[in-house]
Amino acid sequence: MKPRRRRQKFQGTKINPKRFHPSQIRFLLILAPIAAFMLLPLLYIFNHAFKPLEELFYYPPRFLVQNPTLGNFARLFAVTGSSGIPMSRYLFNSIVVTVLVLFFSVVISTLAGYALSKLSFTGKRVMNEINTLALMFVGVAVMIPRYLVIEKLGLIDNFFIHVLPYLAIPVGLFLVKQFIDQIPNELLDAARVDGANELQIYTKIVVPLIRPAIATIVILSFQTVWNSADTSTTYINNDSLKTFAFYMNTLTANTNGVAGQGMAAAASLIMFVPNLIIFIVMQSKVMDTMAHSGIK
Repeated sequence: MKPRRRRQKFQGTKINPKRFHPSQIRFLLILAPIAAFMLLPLLYIFNHAFKPLEELFYYPPRFLVQNPTLGNFARLFAVTGSSGIPMSRYLFNSIVVTVLVLFFSVVISTLAGYALSKLSFTGKRVMNEINTLALMFVGVAVMIPRYLVIEKLGLIDNFFIHVLPYLAIPVGLFLVKQFIDQIPNELLDAARVDGANELQIYTKIVVPLIRPAIATIVILSFQTVWNSADTSTTYINNDSLKTFAFYMNTLTANTNGVAGQGMAAAASLIMFVPNLIIFIVMQSKVMDTMAHSGIK
């Protein structure tokens, strides 16, 4: 009788109830201060961007803005660099580059992941090993070989050089393949028996089932491209083809060190907000991908 009573008592207690339960109070007392502490950098970025010039140089520094103003953003959009290119042009370039990279990186990663996971062809194992090996190299390690290849292809000072190096993401392909490996082969075979071709299987069966992996690729690609100024610095000489990340990095150097601090704070917020939004929207999907990527 005792084991049965213990089992019934355990079954009546939910480890993670959907609604509030008094047993959650002890966890909230620990997690709430930690969450508040982690929000401080976010609050600082937002407050700093709306501070007038005199508040930026208060000593001791003040965390919260006293007299919020939009003057920093107005000066940021009005100022031009030494070449006469307006800030809106850099921002437009970044938006176009980001959209192109997100779309094509998702298409390439999902198509390649499906082929490497479910199709049989010569060289499949070698390609898998090459992609795994590519995970070992960071961008700085391949900067010189990449520059030599781009120069030989005649892509220096070409707008699409912002896009091409980021189309193939080894970690994205790895996560997508691991996710597709879990799709039962019987499901795909049944679709083939019903007359579906490989493209229909990919678009109607595989893609809907790997949405968490796609969300991960979107976040990784977005953060890499949106925040990167390396391409504009290394491969682009024409200022009208450079991105907003490059403009932000050179903003303080091209303006007065004191007067430029307000514009730099506004530019930092513009760079940060898209990252925050895309992560909030897709963070739950990312956790699903990480949980499944190592399961066979």
